[in-house]
Amino acid sequence: MALSEIDRSLLERCLARKPRAWEDFVDRFLGLVMHVINHTAQCRSILLPTAEREDLAAEVILAIIDDDFAVLRRFRGKSSLATYLTVISRRVVVRKLVANRATTSLGDVAENSLARESDVEARLTNQEEVERLLAHLEGPEAHVVRMYHLEGRTYQEISRVCGMPANSVGPMLSRIRTRLRGQSHA
Repeated sequence: MALSEIDRSLLERCLARKPRAWEDFVDRFLGLVMHVINHTAQCRSILLPTAEREDLAAEVILAIIDDDFAVLRRFRGKSSLATYLTVISRRVVVRKLVANRATTSLGDVAENSLARESDVEARLTNQEEVERLLAHLEGPEAHVVRMYHLEGRTYQEISRVCGMPANSVGPMLSRIRTRLRGQSHA
C-alpha cells in the first residue's frame, strides 16, 4: 500500500515543525506503537507491566524524534507510513527487550518468576470455565487451550510440544476465543 495523502500531509507538517503536527502524529500512531509493543511481548511470552509498556512507547517515540526526526526523513513512501512505523517500532522494542533480558539481575529473575506465577494462577482460576469450553473443541485446538490455560505453559513450550511456530500460538488462542464467544452468544 502506498503512502496516503493524509499521512503524506502529516509527515510534511511534522518535518516542517508546523503547530500541532507532532500531537496529531502521536494521536494517529500511538495506538499502533502500543499494539506493536503488546504483540511483540506476547510473541516472546513476556509479561509487561503498564509502566514498562509506557517506557517502551517512550523509547519508540524518542527513536522517531531523535536526530531531528531522522527516522521520518529516511522514509521514502514506498509503503504506508503505518507499515514503516510498525517496522521501526518493532526493531526498537525487540532491541530494548533483548537488552533488558541481558541485564536482568537475579532479583529481577525472582520478581519475573513471581509475575509469571501470578499469570498462571489467573489462567487457572477459571478452570471450570475452560473445561466447559474444551467440550466444544477437539484435536490440536483443545490440546493448545489445555496446555495454556490449565497447565500454564508458555507459548514456547506449547510450540515445542505441538511442533508449531511460537508466534502462531497466540493467534490460534485468539481465534479459538473469538469463535467460542460467538457460539456462546448464538
